[in-house]
Amino acid sequence: CSSDPPTFGGINLEDIAAPACFEIEHTLSNQLDIPVFHDDQHGTAIIIAAGLLNALEIAGKDMESAHIVCLGAGAAGIAAMRVLKSLGARRIYLVDRKGVVHHGRDGVNQYKHEFSRETDRRSIADAFDGADVFIGVSGPNLVTADMLRSMADRPMVFALSNPDPEIDPALAHATRDDLILATGRSDYPNQVNNVLGFPFIFRGALDVRATCINTAMKIAAVKALSELAREPVPKEVITAYRGEPLSFGPQYIIPKPFDPRLRETVAGAVAQAAIDTGVARLK
Repeated sequence: CSSDPPTFGGINLEDIAAPACFEIEHTLSNQLDIPVFHDDQHGTAIIIAAGLLNALEIAGKDMESAHIVCLGAGAAGIAAMRVLKSLGARRIYLVDRKGVVHHGRDGVNQYKHEFSRETDRRSIADAFDGADVFIGVSGPNLVTADMLRSMADRPMVFALSNPDPEIDPALAHATRDDLILATGRSDYPNQVNNVLGFPFIFRGALDVRATCINTAMKIAAVKALSELAREPVPKEVITAYRGEPLSFGPQYIIPKPFDPRLRETVAGAVAQAAIDTGVARLK
């Protein structure tokens, strides 16, 4: 690595599959003293976590006791579960193409192994039984109505495969009238969209010339997004969404991308976390 000052203020990585994405990000972060951020990992994870914090509150549940199923053990799934674990999640069932990642299963790489469990659950249907939360970062139509019926009361379903989610929203609502649903699509409520995160995370990091984007900065972004969704929504945001009623509740657990408060709120929280953790060059 050259000893010359870096040319760029930060690096945003995109569209790199696991496990290479973990290795590339780790190598760059170790060699550079500027922020390196893989959006497919951390951007997705931050938005998921922000929405889930609010969904749990609405459902009257908590992170530590929630039974969480994650379908998809690639970049987004692993990163999201890491963030949720840092927020207190303890009952995580990671599911890939071969089923539940469990102790003793062959062919489990080091990243999936972080979430390996001692359990007799094997299939995706097994994982769903009694689950409070489903997070899908996998592919379309992999979740059935029967799986949804087997979940606990007031389930939270984040079906984020785009454009076709893991379960069709119409089917999900027809199957359960007590669920909170999020997707990756803009034509349904509660869109999990990375645009809510990475522009403002980088803004905060660059404003204080941070040397990295660390865990504290990511959690600061999660909490800033979560708290913003609980605030009254400005009229200009409601107008931008054609008068759609927007207030904290099952249909609004995360801010909208056109909310002008995102820049100040998220960037400010990230910058302050950088200062507090000693990775900011400016204060």
